[in-house]
Amino acid sequence: MAKSLHSMTGFSSARGEMAPFSWAWELRSVNAKGLSLNLRIPDWLEGLEASLRAELGKVLGRGSVTLTLRIGRDEEKTALVLNESAMNNVLDALATLENEALERGVTLAPSRASDLLALRGVMETGAGDRDPAPLVAKLKQDFPSLLDGFLEMRRNEGAQLVSVLSAQLDEIEELKAKAAQLAGERREAVARALSENLARVMEYAREADPDRVAQELALIAVKADVTEEIDRLGAHIKASRDLIAAGGPVGRKLDFLTQEFNREVNTICSKSQSVELTTVGLDMKAVIDQLREQVQNVE
Repeated sequence: MAKSLHSMTGFSSARGEMAPFSWAWELRSVNAKGLSLNLRIPDWLEGLEASLRAELGKVLGRGSVTLTLRIGRDEEKTALVLNESAMNNVLDALATLENEALERGVTLAPSRASDLLALRGVMETGAGDRDPAPLVAKLKQDFPSLLDGFLEMRRNEGAQLVSVLSAQLDEIEELKAKAAQLAGERREAVARALSENLARVMEYAREADPDRVAQELALIAVKADVTEEIDRLGAHIKASRDLIAAGGPVGRKLDFLTQEFNREVNTICSKSQSVELTTVGLDMKAVIDQLREQVQNVE
């Protein structure tokens, strides 16, 4: 089954939660010569960035991709537990303070449990909140749906690109056919002109070698012939259509072909010796520039 054509531009976002945490994903990409993955993931989520980077690398070929994950915490849903070590340290310090006060005849007001619990470090978030593994596992489970939405958008834009690229190739092919027709008509005119020139040369330079003169004129005719360039242009058009039909990450190959399009058309214009053929060549160059601009969006 042929792969679909993908655009390099895409966007997807999603939200999720697992008490006491909530999060927001954002995944976007723009055009790039290669694949650039920029992940903005909280570093305390151990192992998550490497896992997500591997998942993106499996399905993406080109594009500058940015993945952002923002984590929030609902303090009202955060479980608190007693830190016994910290509590014992506070009680030991309090006992030492009270003993010192008694020796000096100082009376201290009784301590209340609420005062002790309010001290820093005595109460802290539960062990489940300190261990990021459950949250990391949940985020890994949540990520595929975000990635699916992102890839779907790239596929949809790729389908639109297929229509645009195909229409531009059709236009280039029509102009190529017109160029071939003009070149054929010009070939007959060039043949007549060369024949007349040969007769004129032989009339005024009777000592000239007819074979040598004929060879020189034939060489001029060959240099002015654009048949090969038009044929190669047709081959490039077919190759481009085949790549688009095959789908997948073909943007680099299409970009190379658009450069070959330009090379052939530039040669046609330089050899044309015809206003009409040059005009068609310039029209082709304009469409080829539009084609190359669109190809920059293909993965």
